[in-house]
Amino acid sequence: MGQDKASRTLETHKRLVQTYGERDLKPRREPMRELISTMLSHRTNHADEELAYAQMLERFPTWEAVRDAPTDELTEAISPSRYPGSKAPNIQKTLTRIIEERGETNIDFLQNLPADKGLKWLTALPGVGVKTASLVLLFCFSKPVLPVDTHVHRISGRVGLIGPKVSAEKAHKLLLEQLPQDPETLYTFHINMLRHGQKVCTWNNPKCANCPLTDICNWYGENRAVPF
Repeated sequence: MGQDKASRTLETHKRLVQTYGERDLKPRREPMRELISTMLSHRTNHADEELAYAQMLERFPTWEAVRDAPTDELTEAISPSRYPGSKAPNIQKTLTRIIEERGETNIDFLQNLPADKGLKWLTALPGVGVKTASLVLLFCFSKPVLPVDTHVHRISGRVGLIGPKVSAEKAHKLLLEQLPQDPETLYTFHINMLRHGQKVCTWNNPKCANCPLTDICNWYGENRAVPF
């Protein structure tokens, strides 16, 4: 329990690799899809995100058609996603911004930008936060950034990799500073934390009996959780 946060983060990474293995970062080839689908994914499960994305492109088959669609019709098309009423106009504004600035619906230029500049550019888009920007940069362009989703944030807070009041947004920078600046390592950490959060360190009734982190976990030490 006396470890500093950086040591504890590295130990967490090591143990999760032992549990779930290394992850192979294979850059995804459709950055625009990653950007828009990640915008749809906010507070939405993966199945509903995929359904919303499919319905959107079935009804509006090009990015220009999505941009120009009546907003209420786009809202209806992406209704499997939560908060479609706010996501639809943000998606249209983002597509408008990209087309006006880049002359096309293509963000491949981010490959040639340093990670910090890519983050700055993406987070200036309507409805794009640091999590979405980090996912696009890591998954599509192998940039050394760390996406902090709800699972990464929850586990990090429980184990003590970040302070109890640290927001998910601030956690992006803090956790990144505690890990090697290597895209493969960061990807492995993100995916393994995601899996651990889905399978073991769940929001309700965490299954501590199956967890390899209990002896370094603040939450376990304080609560002595009963296995579900």
